[in-house]
Amino acid sequence: MTTTPYPRTLAAWLKTLDAVVLPAAAGPYARVQRALGDSSLSMREISDLIQESPVLALTVIREANRSAGSINKPAESLEVALSRIGLKRAEALFASVPAAQPNDIPAPLRQLMLISSHASQQANGLFASRLARLWQEIHWSSLLFLSPAWALVAAHPELLETWEQRVLVKCEPARQVEQSLLGVSLLELCIATAEHWGLPGWIAQGYRLLNEHRRMLIKALHIARDNEHPLHQQQMLDADPTLRRWLTLPSNTILLANGLALSAHHSWSGIHSLRWQRLAGLYLQVPLAELQQMAHQQAAASARAIGPTDLWHPAQGLLWPWESTFQVEKAVKMPDTETLALWREHCRELLSDPCPFDNVLQLTATACKALTCSGMQRVLLLMVDRKQQRLVSQQADGLPNEAARLTLDPEQSQVLRRLLEKPALLRLKPDNLAQFTALLPGALKALFPSEHVLLRSVGLEDRVVMLLVVDQNNTAFSETGLQAFTKTVQCIERALATFSKRAR
Repeated sequence: MTTTPYPRTLAAWLKTLDAVVLPAAAGPYARVQRALGDSSLSMREISDLIQESPVLALTVIREANRSAGSINKPAESLEVALSRIGLKRAEALFASVPAAQPNDIPAPLRQLMLISSHASQQANGLFASRLARLWQEIHWSSLLFLSPAWALVAAHPELLETWEQRVLVKCEPARQVEQSLLGVSLLELCIATAEHWGLPGWIAQGYRLLNEHRRMLIKALHIARDNEHPLHQQQMLDADPTLRRWLTLPSNTILLANGLALSAHHSWSGIHSLRWQRLAGLYLQVPLAELQQMAHQQAAASARAIGPTDLWHPAQGLLWPWESTFQVEKAVKMPDTETLALWREHCRELLSDPCPFDNVLQLTATACKALTCSGMQRVLLLMVDRKQQRLVSQQADGLPNEAARLTLDPEQSQVLRRLLEKPALLRLKPDNLAQFTALLPGALKALFPSEHVLLRSVGLEDRVVMLLVVDQNNTAFSETGLQAFTKTVQCIERALATFSKRAR
């Protein structure tokens, strides 16, 4: 399988991100479409509905500011942007945005957008009430601050986990990781994308601060460390009027909010979280303990607003011990001696001749156990129903209850059709996930929210009779794990052949 190489220049990345069409969640999308056809609704009411979908809001703001050029002041909020382009143009724009059920949107993209939603809640809760006249600018700029990264992760979903593992877990320098992965600075890419898309001005300004004005940020962080002595902090700020004026800029609120949300994604007590907490405390002139309490309350409010989800929200981490980190180095748990012995026993049973199974259900149950003992943590075994030309779930392990009732129509999936033509293996991994994920049924992707999945069709004589889908809870497969899987499949093929002879 060929892999699509990453762009390596700023111009090539801009072209790639510009071509990305972000999917919108189907529920809010449908409500907006109905509202656009309802002449009784005001522009404000329709705008309120669009707010439920960050992707649709981004689409409107981008279009309004692209059209504005240099003549008009860029729209800093959704209401201004929607008024500028009008409802007819908005309706035409939304027609090009795909609507998707949440489980059909790649988990890394949904995770990054959850971080943006959390950042927006922090901005609204901590700053917007104090700067009431600017609440719209604060809301939309904080929500869309990471939107260049949304497109990046939509194009290459594997990048989020790679960044988490290398930067958050292994503590590699972020700039070195970005250079090795992207060929360019991520901050420079975000600045260029924000300007190219015409995003609210505070967004590019925030990225420039991180990239080009780090000296000012470091000076502020140095003062912020002395959080227990507010009078001394004020004296130091008074001695540096330039720094004091910079610190109180309203545009800094969106950077503070996103810094709080991004750092809390990994730990509430880590050094990066403490830096952003102290800096936000200096901005608001409140003690660290009070700022932490406020940030925790906003995180809980964000989690309540989002509701039940299969994604990670830092509010969950508030129930953990204070020193906890939420992303850990991923490693595959190898089967222990007892499990390996069970695997060998199941394989011997599959290889037995004469066949020890009275029916196919017994055979597939043993096959499922063998796959689990080989190290696979989620297993789905489907049989081909030749009469109805469907794939019907026969065995499942480590999956939700609905896996036992799953039926798939291969005609709806190019990947499934190819797998049913002849026995074959498809190994999904980060560098080919985008190529194949859109060609898989949504129900199957929902059961395996993973970037590392094996799909193996199993044949009997000249036709495919079974499809195996397995993973190791989204961890990469080791060579040993792949060899164990291959040997188990060989045993299953032998068992099917022996059972077939007996059935005759």
